[in-house]
Amino acid sequence: MTRILSSLSEISRDYDALFCDLWGCVHDGVRALPQAVAALQAFRRDGGSVVLLTNAPRQRASVERQIAQLGVPRDAWDSIATSGDAARLAMFKGAVGSRVWFMGGEMDEVFFDPIRVLDDPVEIERVSLDRAEGIVCCGPFDPQADPKAMLPQFQDAVGRGLKLLCANPDIVVDRGETREWCAGALARLYSEIGGESLYFGKPHGPVYDLARMRLAEIGRSVPDNRILAVGDGIHTDIAGAVGQGIDSLFITGGLAAEETRTDTDPDPQALAAYLDGENVRPDFAIGHLR
Repeated sequence: MTRILSSLSEISRDYDALFCDLWGCVHDGVRALPQAVAALQAFRRDGGSVVLLTNAPRQRASVERQIAQLGVPRDAWDSIATSGDAARLAMFKGAVGSRVWFMGGEMDEVFFDPIRVLDDPVEIERVSLDRAEGIVCCGPFDPQADPKAMLPQFQDAVGRGLKLLCANPDIVVDRGETREWCAGALARLYSEIGGESLYFGKPHGPVYDLARMRLAEIGRSVPDNRILAVGDGIHTDIAGAVGQGIDSLFITGGLAAEETRTDTDPDPQALAAYLDGENVRPDFAIGHLR
């Protein structure tokens, strides 16, 4: 049975670390959410550590700059683990070859910045699709366009046996009041037509290993039963936590606000029906992180 909370403080003493999602939890793509920021600051003041665990398809330095611009203060978190960092490691190890076709926006260009943690990284060349050995997908060219617009290119790539590296498994995000498609929607389509998509962010294991490494880097050794995952993506944040054996707090006022009838708090009956339909069971739920 999922317990509905009124604030993080009700359970915070049961945990030493948070793996906290960003978009939909700490900011809305336009600005920081003040109550969420205050909750993270309070958790850290009480001795807890916060790793921002995000499916952003960029390295953590880029995400740090972005969230600072959105108004997330530095004292609200300890470290950042990104899907982009996990995916970059795979790319520079040659997971999709050395000649790649890139999908993404201008802000995703940093994905190709040199990597320092590998002694002998593969030299990556960005080429047109007809010359590519693989696809690197950080997101759609147009986040408002139906992913199926990419079917002609994808069918050609699948026919040639190209793998698609997905740097962000999220399907959609809400930028303020506007819903946008993410790389996960493209990777899902690619798999549906017979292609092979490689995933590194939530709910998949590599990014959780990276988050644990981030805790170790700041001198914290935290067992999984003292970590709480926080997120609004039922099939990324919550399913990923369940798969890792980590307790989870579902933010119902994010992507599932309509389905859970969340204003300040979720409607208990709507929440129960939603979770039954999605067949994923978080330990806790709250309307908004606070």
